[in-house]
Amino acid sequence: MQRRQFSFSAATVAAASTVGMALPALAQIKPIEGETEFLTLDVPAPLVAPAGKIEVVEFFWYKCPHCNAFEPTFNAWAKKLPKDVFLRRVPVGFRADFEPQQRLFFVLEALNKLDELHAKVFHTIHVEKLPLNTFEELLAWAEKQGIAKDRFAELYKSFAITSKVRKATQLQEAYAVDGVPSLGIHGRYFTSATQAGNLQRALQVTDALIAQWRSKAK
Repeated sequence: MQRRQFSFSAATVAAASTVGMALPALAQIKPIEGETEFLTLDVPAPLVAPAGKIEVVEFFWYKCPHCNAFEPTFNAWAKKLPKDVFLRRVPVGFRADFEPQQRLFFVLEALNKLDELHAKVFHTIHVEKLPLNTFEELLAWAEKQGIAKDRFAELYKSFAITSKVRKATQLQEAYAVDGVPSLGIHGRYFTSATQAGNLQRALQVTDALIAQWRSKAK
């Protein structure tokens, strides 16, 4: 989903047909050439990864159909990441009406429920066709997942969650995110279906950039 047009670019549409394909082994990946498949940030974005770790950020939006389609492939890729890679997800806030789902993500994170419920949020929106656009809808959904309404509401409206939403939006601006799903690599690089041609290739480019940064750090 492109930020400004709120329509799907040809590259992103192509990605929807390829995200389910198996990723090739790293040794088979075509080397990246120049900076045609990724962008280098003029000013490095802030990191939260521990020292010695290479940070990768997935930017996403729960209501984005291509983020939903990408999720199984991204999860399979993430499970094979080397131990020196620190992965985190960041929900974007392109408009004010994105904020409820940003807050939902961070509430689930605070409750240690992401592993259990992250994919279920996608399923609820894209398969069950429940939009989860408002606090009231989110509260009802959370209660169905076994989360106490009072606890969910307390966290949802808390300063801690408000701060995380603000930092997420600041990070998206630091990476100049123009669409989702997309990937930031160690505060220095940014790639997406638009940059790389499709989402499968974006993951390959990310692998190459991880390796490149690792070699620089030695």
